[in-house]
Amino acid sequence: MTQRMILNETAWFGAGALRHLPEEVQRRGMRKALIVTDKALAAAGALKRVTDLLAQHQFDWAVYDEVVPNPTIRVVQQGVAVFRESGADYLIAIGGGSPQDTSKAIGIIINNPEFEDVRSLEGVSPTRHPCVPIIAIPTTAGTAAEVTINYVITDEDNRRKFVCVDPHDIPKVAIIDAEMMASMPASLKAATGIDALTHAIEGYITRGAWTLTDMLHLKAIEIISQSLRESVAGNIEAVEQMALGQYVAGMGFSNVGLGLVHGMAHPLGAFYNVPHGVANAILLPQVMAWNASGTGEKYRDIARAMGVKQVESLSLDQAREAAVAAVRQLCRDVGIPRSLREVGLKEADIPALAQAALDDVCTGGNPRTPDLEDVMALYRQS
Repeated sequence: MTQRMILNETAWFGAGALRHLPEEVQRRGMRKALIVTDKALAAAGALKRVTDLLAQHQFDWAVYDEVVPNPTIRVVQQGVAVFRESGADYLIAIGGGSPQDTSKAIGIIINNPEFEDVRSLEGVSPTRHPCVPIIAIPTTAGTAAEVTINYVITDEDNRRKFVCVDPHDIPKVAIIDAEMMASMPASLKAATGIDALTHAIEGYITRGAWTLTDMLHLKAIEIISQSLRESVAGNIEAVEQMALGQYVAGMGFSNVGLGLVHGMAHPLGAFYNVPHGVANAILLPQVMAWNASGTGEKYRDIARAMGVKQVESLSLDQAREAAVAAVRQLCRDVGIPRSLREVGLKEADIPALAQAALDDVCTGGNPRTPDLEDVMALYRQS
């Protein structure tokens, strides 16, 4: 059997890493950026930090700041038009998963115009050309979109989110600077942090997992479980650790896939515009409990990575329960909503949500194979 790993060409880490942006632009001979972000980040000063650096080095840029949470087909199409009009030759993505995903879709379509119908990119996309070069600057410690080959777009007309998987979309450069993340509100740190934990846990138990990704995911679980509480409380060193942990998780899951938590979370974003991290966090303990019988000894490893004491002395069932309990406690400690009712779940929507979850590309990697009744029951239990 052969295995594949795809990562960024270059990644910079640590507080102050943003200062390396100009040298990366210059080294690649790029002329003009289209900066993709949202209005909130522009107002908060994240955009200005980047444009000030570009201005100091006399680099040109244009701005597209119409990105919204759970970015839509319309947002992508509008961004494609802005890129073409701007004269840009590369993209700078500033923000969390939404600007990163929007940049990937824009960059893919620009260099593969036969996929201008955004829906045609769903699933494993058969594009022929690498996307427009992207420099990714995350402002949240969670999605790891800066190192993955995946992006997610919302189809508002059909109330669904779809996942695109394409090795051609990975950013050339990732700049993971904790100073760009420090101003996140506590609730966003919590939601994106549990999103990162979900990536690490699902990546560890997914069907495609193998030795190299197992190492990455276990280390990510350890870093995140040790750092998230303090990060939410405002500790800048913990924010920096979270920035690293979420990237390490992304290195793994991008190459082996995820599972049912993500499959169930995506429809919640499409139906109710629930923040992706919040949806994952509510679902994760319940789905973990359901998956336990299909995971062998892996929950013991998860419990150990999360700091559960004397895990070796526990029976397998006890170790599995301990892993789920540790995840549930972490969610509580950082203030995650406890029920899908709190984010608007309607009983009447559950059959449609469950079918969408079964159809989601992430669900195929789940260690247990669910049917429609299983997924409906999990939504109700959550």
